[in-house]
Amino acid sequence: MAKKENRFRGYDIYTQAIHTGTDYDEGTGAVRRPLHMANSYKLPDDLSQVNYSSTDLLMYSRNGNANQKWLEEKIAALYNADDAIVLASGVGALHALFWTLLQSGDRVLYPNVSYMAVYRMFHELFNKKFGVETVMADMTDLEAVKKAITLGTRLVHIETPDNPTVGVTDIAAIARIAHENGALLSVDNTFASPYNQNPLELGADFVVDSLTKYINGHGDAQGGAIVSNDLETMDRIRYEAQVNVGAVISPFNAWQIFRGSVTFPLRMDRINQSAQQIAEWLEQRENVTFVSYPGLASNPGHELARGQMKNGFGGVISFGVNADDKTVEQFCAKLKVVTFAVSLGHDESLIFPQPSYDERIELYPEKFRKGFIRFSVGLESPEDIIGDLDQAFRAVGL
Repeated sequence: MAKKENRFRGYDIYTQAIHTGTDYDEGTGAVRRPLHMANSYKLPDDLSQVNYSSTDLLMYSRNGNANQKWLEEKIAALYNADDAIVLASGVGALHALFWTLLQSGDRVLYPNVSYMAVYRMFHELFNKKFGVETVMADMTDLEAVKKAITLGTRLVHIETPDNPTVGVTDIAAIARIAHENGALLSVDNTFASPYNQNPLELGADFVVDSLTKYINGHGDAQGGAIVSNDLETMDRIRYEAQVNVGAVISPFNAWQIFRGSVTFPLRMDRINQSAQQIAEWLEQRENVTFVSYPGLASNPGHELARGQMKNGFGGVISFGVNADDKTVEQFCAKLKVVTFAVSLGHDESLIFPQPSYDERIELYPEKFRKGFIRFSVGLESPEDIIGDLDQAFRAVGL
């Protein structure tokens, strides 16, 4: 299916979020894209030129569906990029990118602090199953990256802010280091979102975004995106990882995320403001041992974040309390406004303790090894969130 020219390219992100990928429904004239719950599409009368493993033609939902295509237009626009691929989940998008780019004997450099699925893929799966050499480094330390990278490294993968410590990595500097050594750079931009940060403009080759989080924003659909200006490689990803591995997004999930994306910039603006206010309050709280949030002047990544995060610092705050694992769990359970659950980027605030027995705890900076909590700020009143945190602290004696 040929890519449609984005007639709103160059407009503000608020306008892009509303209009890109949207059009009148040809059948009814409706001003909303319909949901097409179809597995198959009508084939052309002449089949001689049809490639059944191609995504150019709508024919079978694993090769792509209409709602997926419209969402891809939207995601590409939000990143001011030439192309986007939307798949079934953020992890599906990460796997699709790594699966396509890497082969046996390649070398990958990835963060010592990263999303659990990335850690699993590189620490356990790609090296043991496929013979890919996988090496961890502290990506917030440029000298450590320079020491760890070698000529012939195929891929450098980073997250910034990272999950779960919210550390900040210098995208432009890592891009230069990667490219000087013949490597590609991929950036997981989920914590920042395209509202706050565009890694492609800072030298990244590929961006991965879990659409489940901020772009959907309602906690009711899963999806993931790969975004790039490298059209040749993007076509390879569609062929190798979408069509022939099958991580395609369902029409319903694509439709839901498309709907949620319309209010994405408005939600991010609110979340940025609320998270800043809450992080500043937490920093003054007795028995809070640290607050990791790029918007705080005390944060070691603050000045870097100010340079590469354009509208705000996102909605994830990591903080520590002077308490054991059980007390931390009790604190989370006492919350009434904030929801005790995994994930982030929803309309409701979410909180999740990172236990001291986590298998990766020794990879985190020392202050994150006790009483560590990851908090995703939602759309509730920041005053109500602060009041809820305060009553829960007092309920467990903190």
